[in-house]
Amino acid sequence: MNTVAHHSRKRVVLLTGSEIRHEYFYRTLAARSEFDVVLAVCEGDEKSLLNRTRAADNSSWLELQHAEARQQAEEDFFRSAMSSGTCPPLLQIAKGAVNDDAVTQRVLDAEPDVLACYGSSLIKSEIVERFAGRFINVHLGLSPYYRGSGTNIFPIINDDLDLLGATFMHIDRGVDTGRIIHQMRAQLALGDSPHSIGNRIIRQMTATYGDLLARFDDLTDEPQPEAEGLLYRMADFDAAACRAMYDRLNSGIVEDYLRKLTDGTATQRPVVTNRALAS
Repeated sequence: MNTVAHHSRKRVVLLTGSEIRHEYFYRTLAARSEFDVVLAVCEGDEKSLLNRTRAADNSSWLELQHAEARQQAEEDFFRSAMSSGTCPPLLQIAKGAVNDDAVTQRVLDAEPDVLACYGSSLIKSEIVERFAGRFINVHLGLSPYYRGSGTNIFPIINDDLDLLGATFMHIDRGVDTGRIIHQMRAQLALGDSPHSIGNRIIRQMTATYGDLLARFDDLTDEPQPEAEGLLYRMADFDAAACRAMYDRLNSGIVEDYLRKLTDGTATQRPVVTNRALAS
């Protein structure tokens, strides 16, 4: 494997999915000039929200509408932004196959300096140890406040709008437990839906991810937020949770939060800001 030189142009392998937002992610990063995306490993969409909701016998009408609206929102939000045609070499695999020996070998054969993960299955293979300190994951949500699944959904249900965002961290063997590199808080707007909030986070996250990869050698070790946090599983977002989310949004919580931001009374818990991005 190549020896990484300080401030060298990095070879980056992406581990991601194959839905529209993931394609936007890998195409946008591949277009960056500061590093080279030499491979994007894309897991299939067999377990996407839309496919899971359609397959479940007990999905409510609102859950189905929510999943279909998310798909349409991604088309509306990201499709035109991918017109440049920039695409890295792709390895399309089944959901969960990211830990297969053949996939691990393909990653190693690409001789990456840095691995960057967004939306893949939990990484359990040897690359966790082999790329320790050089393997970044983005968690859509603010850790340690919200961990696991639905981490930009349950803050809406719980009226914790300051805890919507994304967390960049070093990968370890836990669930969203790696040391945090940088965090970004969501930018909200009057009239937001869960999909406009989520897609805006993804667009901002992708740009920030590119900045972190471009300045990888300069990233600093930052103090970590202290909170016990909440852990949610995929099964926790059921019909009742979906109904609660839309009820909360319809009750005006975004408007209330924006008003409090304006008058300085909004609660905003600490997030990690990497000093390398301030330069």
